[in-house]
Amino acid sequence: MEKEKAFLLWFDQLERKDVAIAGGKSSSLGELTSHVDVPVPYGFATTACAYRYFFEKTGLYEKIKALIAGLDVDNSAQLREVCAKVRQAIMGEEMPQDLQDLIAQAYKELGEKVGQADPFVAVRSSATAEDLPDASFAGQQDTYLNVKGAETIVAKVKECYASCFTDRAVYYREKQGFDHLDVALSAAVQMMVFSKAAGVMFTVNVATGDDKNILIEGAWGLGEYVVQGTVTPDNYTVNKATCEIVEKNVNAQDIKLIRKADGDCEEVVVPLDEQNEQKLTDEQIKQLAECAKKIEAHYGCYMDMEWGVDERDNKVYILQARPETVWSRRNKENGAPKEEKKVTTDRKVIVKGLPASPGNVAGRVHVILDPSHIDEFKEGEILVTEMTAPDWVPAMKKAKAIVTDSGGMTCHASIVSRELGIPCIVGTKSRGEAATTTIPDGIDVTIDATHGVVYEGIIEEPKAEQLAQQVVAAAEYFPPTGTKIYMNLGDPELAEKYAALPCDGIGLMREEFIWTTYIHEHPLYLIKIGQPEKVVDQLAEGIRQVCQAMAPRPVTMRFSDFKSSEYRDLKGGDEFEPNEPSALLGWRGASRYYDPKYIEAFKLECMAVRKVREEFGLKNLNVMIPFCRNVEECEKVTKIMADCGLSRGKDFKVWLMAEIPSNIILADQFNKFVDGYSIGSNDLTMLVLGCDRDNDTVSHIYDERNLAVRRAIRHLIEVAHKDGKTVSICGQAPSVYPEFCEFLIKSGIDSMSVNPDTVKFTKKLAAQIEQRIMMDALTGKGRQEVEDLNW
Repeated sequence: MEKEKAFLLWFDQLERKDVAIAGGKSSSLGELTSHVDVPVPYGFATTACAYRYFFEKTGLYEKIKALIAGLDVDNSAQLREVCAKVRQAIMGEEMPQDLQDLIAQAYKELGEKVGQADPFVAVRSSATAEDLPDASFAGQQDTYLNVKGAETIVAKVKECYASCFTDRAVYYREKQGFDHLDVALSAAVQMMVFSKAAGVMFTVNVATGDDKNILIEGAWGLGEYVVQGTVTPDNYTVNKATCEIVEKNVNAQDIKLIRKADGDCEEVVVPLDEQNEQKLTDEQIKQLAECAKKIEAHYGCYMDMEWGVDERDNKVYILQARPETVWSRRNKENGAPKEEKKVTTDRKVIVKGLPASPGNVAGRVHVILDPSHIDEFKEGEILVTEMTAPDWVPAMKKAKAIVTDSGGMTCHASIVSRELGIPCIVGTKSRGEAATTTIPDGIDVTIDATHGVVYEGIIEEPKAEQLAQQVVAAAEYFPPTGTKIYMNLGDPELAEKYAALPCDGIGLMREEFIWTTYIHEHPLYLIKIGQPEKVVDQLAEGIRQVCQAMAPRPVTMRFSDFKSSEYRDLKGGDEFEPNEPSALLGWRGASRYYDPKYIEAFKLECMAVRKVREEFGLKNLNVMIPFCRNVEECEKVTKIMADCGLSRGKDFKVWLMAEIPSNIILADQFNKFVDGYSIGSNDLTMLVLGCDRDNDTVSHIYDERNLAVRRAIRHLIEVAHKDGKTVSICGQAPSVYPEFCEFLIKSGIDSMSVNPDTVKFTKKLAAQIEQRIMMDALTGKGRQEVEDLNW
């Protein structure tokens, strides 16, 4: 049965592109299960199709449409009343028997698959519009923990459906412009982790936008109390590059939420000897950080994750993952809130807490201890409360700032405040005094949420002209360079973010990323099952994103360069891929393209390029042929491309990856078939020196600066330039070794393509080197080459 028509799908049948089928949470759980090497509790999900089937069979659409007609979501009393009636209407209908039977059977099969009869599960709501990069529905619908038994699971699925119309969900959808009747809901039924500790983690500092570290928060018991802000969790900061722990803040915890042995959950007191203990071992912190890195690398954006440590085996599990919604859509360099000036010592501090959402404002305090008083909250007041819950969003939207007793950097108050752009300080109790008992209701205060401090009185209210001055920054100057500086790129979704960098275009776009992120299936398998258009359409869409973001700057896409072992990992790949003892030197690159076993798949890649250039009109797209061993291969491949409508011309260039010694030695012959070269210095160095850089035994020999490698590069530049061909380099060496960059520029290289994080550095370095060369020519006193670089 097609996915779109199925009522129920297992996690390994789902991918993140299936949001419309199973919602953000369920599709992401499927993506993690199928494509990311991290531990995820197994399960299944009811689909949006099942939700709509239930609503259509029972006539709920008409009933709900009538109930929500004329609803004013800013009227809190009306919002509560209408939403309650909608939920009652949903709960009053019986789920169709065939859908009940299907869920019950899947629950039974889940038990069989994991070897447990009637297993305990978590039933998580997953809306079809949630966890999108530009809209977070986190916490909008309900989750039911530690439930078992087929009848109970069916009942909880229906409760999930009803939770699609909680006050907070309806309010948020209305403000985000989503139609209430268009949104559907999936219920993810996932094996329960018996969490002795749980929490959340981000791959970006959610307060500042700094993405060098991973932020982990954890508390005793189930993770709901961390998300809800009921407790102030431990906070661990881990260096993303090294996975070393940078900082640990251990907070006291006196209560926790735990699972009951017979089902459901309960709040208990944390034993005295555990209240001040670190919730995770250092090893578990590092394990979580490794998982976070894998997930971020796979998704290609900042991630927000939930995790748990099972009390039965101390194993770490990832419970869900979603794109982080604030900093993922904000330009970190240009859009990050500016640091406020340091506070002066003569200001009277009332309380301190965690700076969850930066900003500096002043106003009147409104302390609310009971949710029933939310309607009394007025626009522009500063909300001070014990904690916030999703139902508080209407009041939070009116607030000038928010201060809470409990909670961490990733609790509900923190997340919502950052999305709304409201200054927020959380966890004041963990930093000394609780805000609700220390700050009197009705007084004026100044909130410095950048540093987590509340001052008595109105010290300073930033004026409009002052705020305007704060966001004006001197433009960073990058001198023009004769050597073009291109950028390497994998994930098309990052093209828009990096388009503002001072690069001259994309020197290496890796097509493989589109396969592993969007397509997932082997091209020959898709041809076999009659879906070749999937290759063309999805490749073209990924390429389009990059070309459009970079236009009119050129983009050079490298045709697929998977090794057979990597192709085999794609769905259906086992049938078409050989088992090679050395895949690195096997069936890859150009040797595939003309092979009768693969040629039809290569033609699909050519069709995708042609679609981008002709249908989308993006003429800034050029291509590159990788791992081409001899001139005959180059001739064959370029002929196939020409037959597919991709002939070299004034506005379409074909480059060759120069990564094999034969490309250098026979450059005078390769010149006939290409417009230029891009030196793949990683493979070239390995093959010139006969040294596997990933082999620790000999890796110390691997060095792009070796004289043999440099002689080869200079020879290629000289031979290419004689025939009017250009030469670039797309390895990391120019940005790692300034002296290597100098060697390339002195050798006359036309361009260098580096990773996004080194574009600015390399641009300035190239300018300095070029200026030095001009000064040396002017004075005649420059340093002479001490090595003979001629071959």
